[in-house]
Amino acid sequence: MAETHVLFVEDDDVIREATQLALERDGFVVTAMPDGLSGLEAFRAQQPDIALLDVMLPGMDGVSLCRRIRDESTVPVIMLSARADSIDVVLGLEAGADDYVTKPFDGSVLVARIRAVLRRFGHAGGPAGGAADADEPDPGQRGVLVFGDLEVDTEGMEVRKAGAPVALTPTEMRLLLEFSSAPGTVLSRDKLLERVWDYGWGGDTRVVDVHVQRLRTKIGQDRIETVRGFGYKLKA
Repeated sequence: MAETHVLFVEDDDVIREATQLALERDGFVVTAMPDGLSGLEAFRAQQPDIALLDVMLPGMDGVSLCRRIRDESTVPVIMLSARADSIDVVLGLEAGADDYVTKPFDGSVLVARIRAVLRRFGHAGGPAGGAADADEPDPGQRGVLVFGDLEVDTEGMEVRKAGAPVALTPTEMRLLLEFSSAPGTVLSRDKLLERVWDYGWGGDTRVVDVHVQRLRTKIGQDRIETVRGFGYKLKA
């Protein structure tokens, strides 16, 4: 089984070294960089399986680095922020991050979140991971689903709007598959966290809200309806 390569960009020497050691003990291959510019160079040179980016970085901050990575790749990105209640979280998610972890964090929690993201992207998530099958659509949902001018190919994992291809990240695609498998049905934020983000426990629903908004900008603002107090649904 191929080892999972993690790019870790963190300017605090103590956190960077301690986290790198913890991840390597769990079987990950880690490239650790101290700033955004060197992080971008390492990403382009090594093409890691996942990127962990601190929000506050010298030279190029983590949000800007996430945008640059997202412009070039759909590789999963997790943001690390010391301010969970700040706008940093939302900015990171809007920049294209798939998840975030609040500092200080427990090493086992970080590893669990990394593996959850990797499972969604079809990676094993380290030697203890196991092959992922989460991206396989349910057999009953295979085929092309049509919602007005929106076409969702659940087998080919492709989306078209008015005949034009729509580029989605794997997380956005999984979110759309959840909606398209039950059009007209309200899906709560907690249910989406469980199904899309693989959270077996309560998570920050801002992750869902920001990804829904990102998805709306790509497939149409009125395609996904907010049901206040309950969640979201795809208009049938």
